[in-house]
Amino acid sequence: MYQMLQRKQEFISQIMTSKAIARSADDIDEKALSYAEIKALAAGNPLIIKKTELDAQVAKLKLLKQSYLNQKYNLEDMIVKHYPIEIKRLEDKLSYVQEDIKNVQENTNIENEEKFSPMILNGKQYSTKESAGKQILEMCSAKQETELEEIGEYRGLKMFLGIDSFDKKFVINLQGKYSYKVDLGNDINGNITRIDNVIAGFNKELEMTKAKLEETKIQFENAKEAVEIPFDKEDELKQKSQELDEINIELNLDKKDNEMLDDEEQEEQEEKTEEQERESQDYERE
Repeated sequence: MYQMLQRKQEFISQIMTSKAIARSADDIDEKALSYAEIKALAAGNPLIIKKTELDAQVAKLKLLKQSYLNQKYNLEDMIVKHYPIEIKRLEDKLSYVQEDIKNVQENTNIENEEKFSPMILNGKQYSTKESAGKQILEMCSAKQETELEEIGEYRGLKMFLGIDSFDKKFVINLQGKYSYKVDLGNDINGNITRIDNVIAGFNKELEMTKAKLEETKIQFENAKEAVEIPFDKEDELKQKSQELDEINIELNLDKKDNEMLDDEEQEEQEEKTEEQERESQDYERE
């Protein structure tokens, strides 16, 4: 009975110590203790239950330590690679959007009846929303390739027309120091309004970028502090591991287990030899 349970326990332990930790630490304790009670009865030795309790506790602590190390390695990777790159990207974006806001202000001329800044499409200037909107729709109708192609300029920003192959719709990218996407529709004046709305959103984009940059910097500093925090149960793990080693030495379980396994292997080998002899005899008769 003890040998059968020990084999089951060894099999479960292999699952527990797999690199892909998919089982919770509490689950280890429940499984191990239920086997511990049976093993104590089968062996008739009270140290067995103490050993298995320690096995469960040590396994749980090792699992917690592995989780801590995985988190630490991930933080180290984020500190070295992710955060510096992300901070640089956001700083660049912040600078680009600021330049685009300034550029739009300098190139917006709405001193006309429609309050519409002239738009240049295919080298021709359009001074009304209706004429510019119609020309954009004509360009969409004539376009067949999905790639972006430059079609003009509006309020100091270059305009690139393309087709979003996923959503099956036309888009315009407004290109300054940074790129801004505008989804187009079928309405003449509506498309001009959409373009103006995206440009009006530059200030909001600027504030969002500032907030994201500050948040990322805080996360960066928190990660650098967190990676220096040691595993808080290291002393407990060492203590219980030492207790477990002392019990294993006192019980000499490794030797006993090896003896049981050796006896079983010997029996299996004897059975295999007898089977081979029978097969040989049957062959000789034939």
